[in-house]
Amino acid sequence: MHRSKIAGIGYYVPKNVYTNDDLSRFMDTNDAWIQERTGIKERRFADRLEETTTTMGVEAAKIAIERAGTTAQEIDFVIFATLSPDYYFPGCGVLLQREMKMKEIGALDIRNQCSGFVYALSVADQFIKTGMYKNILVVGSEKHSFAMDFETRSRNVSVIFGDGAGAVVLQPAEKEGQGIMSTHLHSDGADAEILAMYYPGASANKWLKDKPGYPDQELGGLFMTTEQLESGASLPYMDGPAVFKKAVVKFPEVIKEALTANNLQPEDIDMLVPHQANLRISQYVQQLLGLPDDKVFNNIQKYGNTTAASVPIALCEAWEAGKIKEGDLVCLAAFGSGFTWASALIRW
Repeated sequence: MHRSKIAGIGYYVPKNVYTNDDLSRFMDTNDAWIQERTGIKERRFADRLEETTTTMGVEAAKIAIERAGTTAQEIDFVIFATLSPDYYFPGCGVLLQREMKMKEIGALDIRNQCSGFVYALSVADQFIKTGMYKNILVVGSEKHSFAMDFETRSRNVSVIFGDGAGAVVLQPAEKEGQGIMSTHLHSDGADAEILAMYYPGASANKWLKDKPGYPDQELGGLFMTTEQLESGASLPYMDGPAVFKKAVVKFPEVIKEALTANNLQPEDIDMLVPHQANLRISQYVQQLLGLPDDKVFNNIQKYGNTTAASVPIALCEAWEAGKIKEGDLVCLAAFGSGFTWASALIRW
């Protein structure tokens, strides 16, 4: 059974930089307030009319494919992770396949939000291991800015997120011991509603009855009324403190699970690349694992939380900066809405 390796990696972020001070023009917030709670200094927003989740994914994919020494025509399968697709349906996988003029290959969309890329990596890994495919493109891309509410009522959400894309090409590993050693996936939907976007949705249900703008008419789950729109019912909802409490438990848990599965210890990690949800979460996990600063890579300060794109963007930046070298033990970990969480251990 083949191990799979990351043969090529790339990322793309829009040129438009929005600082915390820029956001303070639209809502009651300031740089100190945002940095204290999240560690974020600025983020990138896509061009509203010219850039989409798919087009950003294409730009990242071009770089990854070139670095893998292959071509778009040689890609066997596409896995696209996002929570902000261009359309409600179809998914971005087929749009990328069309844009890159690939063959009529399979395209799979992953909807696991912040842990989407690690989930997608795990799925791709299984296909490589079984020998079904030899060149799999895995993309994580997000355009959050088009759907965010830049008013004070939404500041605890809107100050966090940014746009961007990352991609990798997975191929069978040639060297003994190289590649993805294991992946670990988990979910628990018990508290799904504390980090969610309820609309558009297919139905009104008991879980939403106490939420603002809950539809009380027969078709309310499908068609938003003016009152519901004004109430903010169509906007993302997050109970920040509750999410933080869960994340700081599950993040280190799933990292330790990966290490234990491979008879390794935290000190064996050469680079930890966590999902860029909140700098305070990353720092807490780092402290808990006893890792020095040079073994944890964070870039949320520059890009904010790009959900499914955050792990591949950070992984690519770390590699480009020479912080990840051949033979290094790299750990990826993510936690997000659902709740879902995941880790991957890679021998680079």
